[in-house]
Amino acid sequence: MTTSDGGPWAVVRSPEDLGAYLARLRRANGLTQDELAYQLGISRRYVYEIESGEPNLYARRLFEMINLLEATVTVTSRKPTSRHPTSRKAGGAV
Repeated sequence: MTTSDGGPWAVVRSPEDLGAYLARLRRANGLTQDELAYQLGISRRYVYEIESGEPNLYARRLFEMINLLEATVTVTSRKPTSRHPTSRKAGGAV
């Protein structure tokens, strides 16, 4: 993963890169995995899997396509240190 010099963006080349960046943003926003999972209506285990870059067919194929087509994906944080005030109940739509 290529990141800016302390800035809120990264070029991601794999599910692991994306997961690591999202974990960093979650921590910068003062959220635990449990809190993020609750807001998204998913399990903490699933948040962990995403942040760990655990392979799934969709992510693997997506990054294979991106790399094969010689594309670059850059993710940018809109507010890298703010805590998101909205929350959703567990089990809500994703």
